[in-house]
Amino acid sequence: MAGNGEIQWCFSQVKGTLEDDVTEADLISCVEFNHDGELLATGDKGGRVVIFQRDPMSKTCIPRRGDYTVYSTFQSHEPEFDYLKSLEIEEKINKIRWLRRKNQAHFLLSTNDKTIKLWKVSEKDKKIEGYNTKEDSGIMRDPMNITSLRVPVLKSMELMVEASPRRVFANAHTYHINSISVNSDQETYLSADDLRINLWNLEITDQSFNIVDIKPTNMEELTEVITAAEFHPLECNLFVYSSSKGTIRLCDMRSSALCDKHAKLFEEQDDPTTRSFFSEIISSISDVKISNSGRYMMSRDYMTVKVWDLHMETKPIETYPVHEYLRPKLCSLYENDCIFDKFECCWSGTDQYIMTGAYNNFFRMFDRSAKRDVTLEASKDIAKPKTILKPRKVCIGNKRKKDEISVDCLDFNKKILHTAWHPNENIVAVAATNNLYLFQEKL
Repeated sequence: MAGNGEIQWCFSQVKGTLEDDVTEADLISCVEFNHDGELLATGDKGGRVVIFQRDPMSKTCIPRRGDYTVYSTFQSHEPEFDYLKSLEIEEKINKIRWLRRKNQAHFLLSTNDKTIKLWKVSEKDKKIEGYNTKEDSGIMRDPMNITSLRVPVLKSMELMVEASPRRVFANAHTYHINSISVNSDQETYLSADDLRINLWNLEITDQSFNIVDIKPTNMEELTEVITAAEFHPLECNLFVYSSSKGTIRLCDMRSSALCDKHAKLFEEQDDPTTRSFFSEIISSISDVKISNSGRYMMSRDYMTVKVWDLHMETKPIETYPVHEYLRPKLCSLYENDCIFDKFECCWSGTDQYIMTGAYNNFFRMFDRSAKRDVTLEASKDIAKPKTILKPRKVCIGNKRKKDEISVDCLDFNKKILHTAWHPNENIVAVAATNNLYLFQEKL
């Protein structure tokens, strides 16, 4: 901690090549820690899932380090073609969600636009030798030559991590899947697309229940789409979903099977004096996350992060501007389509801090109790172990101080859309194009 109680962050690791020549398939599209933070998964636009494992040495050394090594890499999704609609289905991984660990193996859900898969990731460090009917190479032996009965034995072998698909949940979404969320009962999960939310049982692949349907009878009357959905972390009957209109609905599955009628509607009224052509676009919520305690909820729109108390629907209890200096530039951001970028947000394990991304490989952290915020940068210039991250500042006018960067010099191609915070420690993972940066608290 710095003298004023603020966390000082330092560089820990960067995964991926730091060359400027990047292929589209290598772009990271989601990042997710598992429940104890021992594993960290990333998905990319090429349909691959890479799992990193916490280095055991980094937990025992003093000071502790947040080092991760590659644990397993596998191809989760392949490009497909929908012949009925003449549509190409991208292999890009939209979301990864871990299940809580029940045995030696790890389980995770991954999804592209149409198909969700349940993967089992298990370790194998023993092999069976001494079969009666076949050689160790696998060739079958002639039964006439078998004169004795052997008991096969387990022999140690080099550790092998195996990822195998256990379930494939397909053909349930007409539109692109934007969210999956595992229920706290660890038996069911939801998947959401633009207009519908489905509830699945993890054991049943050929049947799902439609629990939200906002599709109008006449598609010309369509006014909003679902942008994100998530289960409550403690109450298995509650879930929330956000919309492009800037509203969040809390639904209770105990009230009815079809949750089209919400239990609560969270919405902040627009100030009519500040309305502009872009108001509707920038109010669309790109991500919603319920706090670990289950009491609060965070939503990210284009310009701000808002924290809501689940007991108060009228207005957020906290609003944090992310990049207010971009407000005069909304016109050019609209022209280059950046205004439609979907930034995610995440809670720290204690719910005291929240984090979200911005442009120029900047990411923002907000300390909710001290009401402080900081802008940090994921840059290859600081890719040396234990380098302390210096806060970055953006200036709007012509008077630029030495440490500041002008708003006109920001690189809008470098954007941090996906971030994750370790559930128990101050270690964060930040996806910057094809690189995964890991930062930790300076101890």
